Amino acid sequence: MMYQFCAQTDPGRTRDNNEDSVAFEEAAKVAVLADGMGGYNAGEIASGMATAFIKSELSRWLTEAGPTAQAKEVRRAMEICVDNANMAIFNSANANAAYAGMGTTLVVGVFRDDRLLLGHIGDSRCYRLRAGVLSQITKDHSLLQEQIDAGLISPEQAATSSIKNLVTRALGVEDAVALDVNEHVVEPGDLYLMCSDGLSDMVADELIARIVCEGATLDQKADLLISSANEHGGRDNISVLMVSVSEASERRGLFAKLLGK
Repeated sequence: MMYQFCAQTDPGRTRDNNEDSVAFEEAAKVAVLADGMGGYNAGEIASGMATAFIKSELSRWLTEAGPTAQAKEVRRAMEICVDNANMAIFNSANANAAYAGMGTTLVVGVFRDDRLLLGHIGDSRCYRLRAGVLSQITKDHSLLQEQIDAGLISPEQAATSSIKNLVTRALGVEDAVALDVNEHVVEPGDLYLMCSDGLSDMVADELIARIVCEGATLDQKADLLISSANEHGGRDNISVLMVSVSEASERRGLFAKLLGK
């Protein structure tokens, strides 16, 4: 498989600063997105610490482990890196009164051959576009999602709820945090979209699907997504991290030879 990465972030139309952070390491096929929270610059500090630490440490481990590392070993490495980032943010918050209570959501993905190991904390999301169908492949850690799961409100009611931003799990706010990790089969032609709620709260999934289905480059798709979020109010910071998947050129060449093309 060949993977192409693209990341963009924008403060939106109502915020003075940007508390989102995105990072990727194309060689190690690692992608990280975080949406910070907390007063002053605390959210910005938390999300920046999370993406920088996890990208660096996880990429280094993957490089040293090599392509033979088993999925369970990669999963454990993800959990350890996230635990260490959590403790670093938690300790910084306790050591500096200005950063008290800071935390961040997290989405982290490791692509290896035809598999994606995807971890997340909070309500930042990952979507997958496959054969023209957009699917959300993370489940929000939020009060709103708990109400939906309990049957207290419908997804339609949730779209206009006033408690969209109340997360039930975040990185850095306690001395331990649980990372949900799931493994997904990757197929050629897939497109993966990680995003902060500045996109998903402003733009309906149907419109997100139409934009990412358009025949444009990843950068152009990202521009269109951010523009659409701003056009619909831009009430929060907006971040997108996109990964497209295609067959390796050698494999395509072999298929062409087999087909006599």
